[in-house]
Amino acid sequence: MAYDAYDLFRWAATAPPDTEEQPEPIRRAIGWMLIAFIVTFLLTRMITRMIRAGKGPFRNVTFSGGLHVHHQVYGIFLMLIAGAAEFAYEPGGVARSVLAAVFGAGAALTLDEYALWFHMDDVYWSAEGRKSVDAVLIAAGVGLLVMLGANPFDIGPGESAPVGAVVALMNLVFALAAIFKGKVATGLIGVLVPVVAMVSTFRLAKPDSPWARWRYPAGSHKRAKAVKRFPPGKRTAWDRVKDMIGGAPSTG
Repeated sequence: MAYDAYDLFRWAATAPPDTEEQPEPIRRAIGWMLIAFIVTFLLTRMITRMIRAGKGPFRNVTFSGGLHVHHQVYGIFLMLIAGAAEFAYEPGGVARSVLAAVFGAGAALTLDEYALWFHMDDVYWSAEGRKSVDAVLIAAGVGLLVMLGANPFDIGPGESAPVGAVVALMNLVFALAAIFKGKVATGLIGVLVPVVAMVSTFRLAKPDSPWARWRYPAGSHKRAKAVKRFPPGKRTAWDRVKDMIGGAPSTG
């Protein structure tokens, strides 16, 4: 009897029913994806900081002519491969966890250079490059909440679909309001934990946010209060944490 690649992959990927003892395979796959995401990001930052300092055996990958290959390229390919394999074979068991880990590693490599494809420039070590660390921390936080079972649409048994739709819409409104106030992290996390977005919605907006441009006219009390609360160049304890994780930005 002949077997094609699809049959062999499904045979290796799917555990027999009597040995499948883990009741939450989806959550387990998310856990492996999250672990791979965090570990890959930390290793990537360690290596890039060593390259920046000229220490260790690592060097930037360049082609002839000085073309620098950024590690987001490898991340994109890993995500494409893992996603295509998941859709094509729909494996279970160990193979699903492996694909989840590969996808998580690719996502970490890609988001670690989020600021580069946001600004369309090599701003990795600049102040603008802090957006990459923000993106990674937000993604890790959201992934952790999903793994723990956070669900904005879970309103309890016995509730009607219209009530669920209203609750979901309110959660989305608060999350968007927080994002427009410049609180991107709390807005995204608030999609899964609504109270986080609600608190940010009722607090002062950052002066460079769309909300402040629309609602805090120049010379107004709220504009002055926002600038005082978030002065340009102000560094917080959270900024120092990000510097410790991702490396301090260049000053020159």
